[in-house]
Amino acid sequence: MKKFALAASAVMAAAMLPAAAHAGSPDGKIQVKLMGTAVLPDGELTSVPYADPAIAAALPANSNTKADNNVVPTLVFEYFLTPNVSLETYCCVTKHNVTGTEGLAGAEIVDDIYLVPATVTAKYHFTEGPFKPYIGAGPAYFLYLKDKAGPTAQALGASDVDIDDEFGFVLQAGVDFKLNDAGLGLSIDGKRYFIDAVAHYYDDTGAEVLTTKHDLDPWVVSAGLTYRM
Repeated sequence: MKKFALAASAVMAAAMLPAAAHAGSPDGKIQVKLMGTAVLPDGELTSVPYADPAIAAALPANSNTKADNNVVPTLVFEYFLTPNVSLETYCCVTKHNVTGTEGLAGAEIVDDIYLVPATVTAKYHFTEGPFKPYIGAGPAYFLYLKDKAGPTAQALGASDVDIDDEFGFVLQAGVDFKLNDAGLGLSIDGKRYFIDAVAHYYDDTGAEVLTTKHDLDPWVVSAGLTYRM
């Protein structure tokens, strides 16, 4: 499924590239956006399906977790099927850490999580003028490229961690502003993902000693320049 999700995004992006040689136009079929993006996940602990007795005894009853925020550059590719309907995907890798709250306040649970939020949305644009609000929705597949157990998890006997890749759903809303007749513009975009995360922790022998489920459900907020051609 990882290969399929990455290939789908790559094919869509590649299909848009031949038009790159065309002059910019506010009514062109291709729009490229260079954005600054804030990724704001939740990370709340929702359940512990399995815990080794020794680890279970060390976990406070009110244990909880959170994932930290990150700001990353993103490259967005959009293809207009009609003046009002488009398909969009974007490229980004974001890094996060998971730490403890409440009974686990300050605990370092998972470090250096590298995540690709493979996403395709169908969008509807309400107007065709210089001010173009839109809404969108589509599937998402979160691919975890790298993660490692934090010092607190290692101290409890979990030397390795693996987070499951997950399918989810995203809702989107935003607005594009036309700056000139050569295709240049500004864009403000907000997405809300609905997706969970399951983490598996293993000891030095490879035996699973802990499984945790989390609400991820990030907000992803972007702003930047657009070029339509």
